[in-house]
Amino acid sequence: MSTDRVFIIVLDSYGIGEMPDADEYGDKGANTLRSISANKNYSTPNMERMGLFNIDGVTCKKGVEIPLASYARMTELSKGKDTTVGHWEIAGVVSEKALPVFEENGMPKEFIEKFEKAIGRKVLCNKAYSGTQVIVDYGLEHQKTGYPIVYTSADSVFQIAAHEDVIPVDELYKICATARELLRGEWEVGRVIARPFEGEYPNYRRTANRHDYALAPPKKTMLDCIKEAGLECISVGKISDIFTGRGVTDAVKTKNNVDGMNKSIEFLNRDFKGLCFINLVDFDMVYGHRNNVDGYAKAASVFDRQLSEFINKMRENDILIITADHGCDPGDISISHSREYTPMLIYSKMLKGGVNLGTRKSFGDIGATVLEILGVDSDIEGESFWQQVNIKK
Repeated sequence: MSTDRVFIIVLDSYGIGEMPDADEYGDKGANTLRSISANKNYSTPNMERMGLFNIDGVTCKKGVEIPLASYARMTELSKGKDTTVGHWEIAGVVSEKALPVFEENGMPKEFIEKFEKAIGRKVLCNKAYSGTQVIVDYGLEHQKTGYPIVYTSADSVFQIAAHEDVIPVDELYKICATARELLRGEWEVGRVIARPFEGEYPNYRRTANRHDYALAPPKKTMLDCIKEAGLECISVGKISDIFTGRGVTDAVKTKNNVDGMNKSIEFLNRDFKGLCFINLVDFDMVYGHRNNVDGYAKAASVFDRQLSEFINKMRENDILIITADHGCDPGDISISHSREYTPMLIYSKMLKGGVNLGTRKSFGDIGATVLEILGVDSDIEGESFWQQVNIKK
């Protein structure tokens, strides 16, 4: 069977249980799927029929007798548990060294001094902080002084928050771009994130104008290979930001998960040849990092309903892959990402389902599979499983 179109949906942080080395990352016992599937708001009949609970090691619910999709448990071979390295690995780049984190004491004094000099402003906070709480605690001072609020987390990020009436969004973006330029060597975090907000104290609200400034992947990725082959590589959500736009031929921003799925469904009606690569960030950003089990479970249920519409509108030879980039267990006391296996469901109306692909050695197996499906030669890291599922050849 040949196909022209592959869709990858990354459910950001939808982990399915701790990896063997989870204890090294402080994540022993983490299981995002277990936490949300036990919640009364959780209902994902479509993913269940596809085989979500048939995946190796998933015991929180019983699997179906004959799954519609083929399925696997994906192992992160890279060091770390960050969005950046997770997506890079899906695209065939394994990171041998974890990206630095500055959770304990914030960013080093030497960097802060260089940053303040470069932007011509002092900064506030510089501690590990909740993104919603930091604007409440520092918002008034920020409005009085005009100093941006900077903070870190347990992830490899440097975040900069500013009220849109105090520092306009375009100016905040320039400040973030400056930080990205300065964050090199031992300071080279995975992402600098612009976090604009609005409103009045204490009822500040983060806006949809978030923007991520990621590192460029160190090697050729699945996206590069697809573009070089003359095919399209469409980004929905923050995919383009994660890959610094490299290999992307078209990019659309999204407001939230629902908007992301709506825009992805629209691409089903568009003629293109290549990959549509989708990230649904709310699972991680809105619910996982805030320990909001109820919200995460509800969001999973809403996604599942939209998934039904997506599947119904797929063409006969379209391929859909659903996966994740790491965990972020909302039932854990931690608010950081968790070192977990991730799910992989591959579905097409033209493929026979129910193939258990076992526990894969790397997220990169997805990228290798996509390239084989599209007939693109490459030497990215990963082993394709296409021949195991392409039964109706």
